[in-house]
Amino acid sequence: MESFTMLLNGFATALTPENLLFAFFGCLLGTLIGVLPGLGPTSGIAILLPLTTILPPVPAIIMLSGLYYGAMYGGSTTAILVNIPGEVASVPTSLDGYKMARNGQAGPALATAAISSFVAGTLSLLGLSFFAPTLAGFALDFGPPEYFALMILALSVVVNLTGKSLVKGLLSGLIGFLISTIGMDPVSGYGRFDFGSISLMSGIDFISVIIGLFAVGEILSNVEQAGVQVFKTKLDRLYLNFKEIIMLLPTMIRSTVIGFFMGLLPGCSPGVTAFVAYDVEKRVSKNPENFGKGEIKGVAAPEGANNATTSGGFVPLFSFGIPSGPALAVLLGGFMMYGLQPGPTLFEKNGDFVWAIIASMYIGNVMLLVLNLPLVGLWAKLVRVPYPVLAPMVLIFSFLGAYSVRFKMFDVGVAILFGLLGWIMKKVEIPTTPLILCLILASMFETSLKQSLSMSNGDLTILFTRPISAVLIAVALALVAGSLYTRIKHPEKAQAALAEESE
Repeated sequence: MESFTMLLNGFATALTPENLLFAFFGCLLGTLIGVLPGLGPTSGIAILLPLTTILPPVPAIIMLSGLYYGAMYGGSTTAILVNIPGEVASVPTSLDGYKMARNGQAGPALATAAISSFVAGTLSLLGLSFFAPTLAGFALDFGPPEYFALMILALSVVVNLTGKSLVKGLLSGLIGFLISTIGMDPVSGYGRFDFGSISLMSGIDFISVIIGLFAVGEILSNVEQAGVQVFKTKLDRLYLNFKEIIMLLPTMIRSTVIGFFMGLLPGCSPGVTAFVAYDVEKRVSKNPENFGKGEIKGVAAPEGANNATTSGGFVPLFSFGIPSGPALAVLLGGFMMYGLQPGPTLFEKNGDFVWAIIASMYIGNVMLLVLNLPLVGLWAKLVRVPYPVLAPMVLIFSFLGAYSVRFKMFDVGVAILFGLLGWIMKKVEIPTTPLILCLILASMFETSLKQSLSMSNGDLTILFTRPISAVLIAVALALVAGSLYTRIKHPEKAQAALAEESE
């Protein structure tokens, strides 16, 4: 009851004209940043962080928070329309969203992304509002062995995303792991496979890889196969009907639960939770063969999960001062600049501030829905742009996105190189999704394994004797066994259900 009273007081503060204006500005800017490939919420927050020197703490943090979760909304737009994920978390969205757009259903796909994001964001905010201390305590139970087991669980998704050929899918995942080894060792800091190049020493940026595989590779394939026209279909209705929303509600709730609880864990990014939610939805579906061919639930699941993760990440940030990812680490810097120390005493010493921020998130979610739904028709019309006009524009924004991450022309070259690789992989029917997922997970997988072995003086049994890690590994093995059983026992069913990358 006390939390509810404090939340009402937070709404009283958040609903002042000044705070509403900054919330709107943050949501709008976040949406635009999400649409543009390569920028991301981390860069956006870092760029606006100097404003904390001239703004009061409440409107400043409201604006930066709005930018953070607004970017999660915007990242799906280009993923659906032109197969360019604005964020890593939007990669699973593109698997079905882009197919829907090519089938003339760009409007329903965009509306699904917006509604699923709103539902997941609102439900996860309820968890943040009323269960933050308890849930943060759960996150503290995770050490290196538990994180390693969590990565194993996430990697089990790869088997279900390998396409028609398990060997080709695993090869794609292996390529992702090998790419992640280029640069400095995440634990020791020693250089690996850099061949004396300073650019390679800093590693291969996964944004450049994603832009290359999806944007450049897709354009090369379209130019080869379709010439001057990609979308040979009319644009159907723009919005969802009530029956479809009710049908999608279980998917939205499942993805919210997955995204929120995984979002409590530092380092578990929205990209990881989006893949996991997509895989779970595919496993529970009565028609898994539809995924990868324009299944609307394949859009709702990752979009709900990545937005729930953004809210879940605020739980350890507020309760213990532990950021769950790079964007929240930069936001933590904004707290520190105001002399605010996130931790167990934050709710006691600065309760008015915290509850105003939480209340602003509810308002921001409504703002984002109001911002995005009316724009569905405008965005959807992009599919009608003649391809000779659209393709060069996509390439320009893609290369700008690759360059803007680290301001290196090297990253533009990486995007071009992986564009060629993506084109070749598509021609020989090697799925790109396992590559992306393994590239995202590899660093934390390696770090948590080395830290676990350091804790146990090289004894691998530490991974199986701790209860949480043992349970997670057991679940991962069960999921892998189930997928392999389906392939072996019912090969014709597996071929149909796992063909998304080859369509």
